Amino acid sequence: MTRKEIKAQAARYTKFVEWSAEDECFIGRSPEIMAGGVHGRDEAKVYTELCEAVEEMVALIHADGHHLPHPLGKKEFSGKFVLRLEPALHRRLAA
Repeated sequence: MTRKEIKAQAARYTKFVEWSAEDECFIGRSPEIMAGGVHGRDEAKVYTELCEAVEEMVALIHADGHHLPHPLGKKEFSGKFVLRLEPALHRRLAA
């Protein structure tokens, strides 16, 4: 897989950066492709590092001969979701 193909595959995955009051830094995650995340004090740098980390994961998964997980944008949803939960958890799930 070429670098260009890796970047194209990585671009399909959800990436988000949010402030963590508990950790007092920005946390970047891509839940579809990696369990962990990246963190730092500069939001833009965290996003850049997150993009690089996702690209590395795509390359590793490909090199190991495994199938990449389906990006969230490719999944089909029924549009129905009924669940009661705390507002703070609802906010995180919506992200």
